[in-house]
Amino acid sequence: MKRSKTMELGVGLFMLAGILGLVFLGLRVSGLSLSTPADTFTLQANFANVGGLKPRARVTMAGVNVGRVSAIELDTDWYDARVTLELDAELEERLSRDTTAAILTAGLLGEQYVGLSPGGDPETLGDGDTLTDTQSALVLEELIQQFVSNMVSD
Repeated sequence: MKRSKTMELGVGLFMLAGILGLVFLGLRVSGLSLSTPADTFTLQANFANVGGLKPRARVTMAGVNVGRVSAIELDTDWYDARVTLELDAELEERLSRDTTAAILTAGLLGEQYVGLSPGGDPETLGDGDTLTDTQSALVLEELIQQFVSNMVSD
């Protein structure tokens, strides 16, 4: 009888460890974290089309995560999508004014994220500034539509 209870306790602990491991992996894969964010600063970027970009998407520079997308809203002045980026504070006053922001896709049908490419302007961006050089998302449906319409016209 005592052996049965210790066996049940061992199986229960093993199951608990497995569930905690799955929660941890789920948080890592989704990009969510239980920790508080480090010091950040914000930049704005306007895009003609954000495609499937979502809040909390990654922001990368040279393949390294340097921040997150915090908000996406419609800019009613220009009817573009205004994307708010939260970047690591160590990049503040280091990114040049001609930094390029592009919406990229991880893999053929993967998640979309923002990629930053620094420029060479000696003036730098500060908190709340706007990136002016942006490249919108490539939407697969639009590419297929263009291909089909070109095939029909030929």
